[in-house]
Amino acid sequence: MTSNFFLIPVRSALAFIITAMALLACSQDPPAEIPDVTITSFPEDKRIDVLVGQELFTSYIYPDGLAKPVLFPINVSGEIPLTRGFPLTPRTGERADHPHQVGHWLNYGNVNGLDFWNNPGNPPEGDIDQYGFIEHGEILRKEGGNGKGELVVSAYWKNYQEEVILTEVTTFVFSVQGETRVIDRVTTLTAGQEDVLFTDDKEGMIAIRVARELELPGTGQPLVISPDGDIGEAGENYHGGSTGNYLSSEGIEGDNVWGTRAQWMRMTGSINGRNITLAILDHPENTGYPTYWHARGYGLFSANPLGQAEFSEGREELNMLLPAGEAVTFRYRIVTCSGEILTPAKIDELAEEFTTHIL
Repeated sequence: MTSNFFLIPVRSALAFIITAMALLACSQDPPAEIPDVTITSFPEDKRIDVLVGQELFTSYIYPDGLAKPVLFPINVSGEIPLTRGFPLTPRTGERADHPHQVGHWLNYGNVNGLDFWNNPGNPPEGDIDQYGFIEHGEILRKEGGNGKGELVVSAYWKNYQEEVILTEVTTFVFSVQGETRVIDRVTTLTAGQEDVLFTDDKEGMIAIRVARELELPGTGQPLVISPDGDIGEAGENYHGGSTGNYLSSEGIEGDNVWGTRAQWMRMTGSINGRNITLAILDHPENTGYPTYWHARGYGLFSANPLGQAEFSEGREELNMLLPAGEAVTFRYRIVTCSGEILTPAKIDELAEEFTTHIL
């Protein structure tokens, strides 16, 4: 791999000031002292912690039991998790479905015929040739700072014959101002010695599995974690704890956002009596912009630019081909805010800043 793939975002001093001003939109209180962002590696635990002040913001983890590295958990201030705990740290009353949906991740359901999305880490032995997995490589860079930190890592998309399909280099930029915390993710995928075909598939691509409080109110009694740690059917009042709702940049709400295109998607809700905003922002340089959304009421919050035939019911088709040795880059911004609901206008500001200053 050459240094050309070390894609570290370039920000001028002015750009960082603009970011800070946009982030302050989350709170109308007087500006507080900007905390340090600290990034610490624990190689024996296969974990890299990202702290805001003394609080855990998120961890980049790559344990042997997962089929890909993920950010888990993702917390707002007070170390309140926005992400579901199951299956790693299950919490009483939350859904016990889709064990492959852990924290925040990026992968895809059909890469040269291999399913990276649905692999929970232990695919059935007889079906193992149908799956791929992503193996953490190296920490290429980690640097904290006042209000901002950067982590650059490599990874390898493999089949179970240990052949590398894609080499990944991802830059995470973590920034904070007041009650707003932002994760900018820039991921470059480089094909190996063979062409790589991303066949249109609904299972992808950048995703977050949210806490049960952020699920949309629904019906039915899902399987959940019981107080004794077993899995059982939820009670009839399960959905009384669901406060979430989606809103897209196109003004579409609720479950109707699934399979629609939008520049960004906002999820709002309440956890422990605090208003919560969680948003994913697309970037105009991404393939398939504006992305389709694979966002479900049960807690899967995902943007999928590559599943166009699935979402358009065949009216569009992409089937992205990445020739051997060539690369493609995907850029996304994840915004969290505690205590205030970010308005569409504020998210537009953050999207404009992301578009202008993240390469």
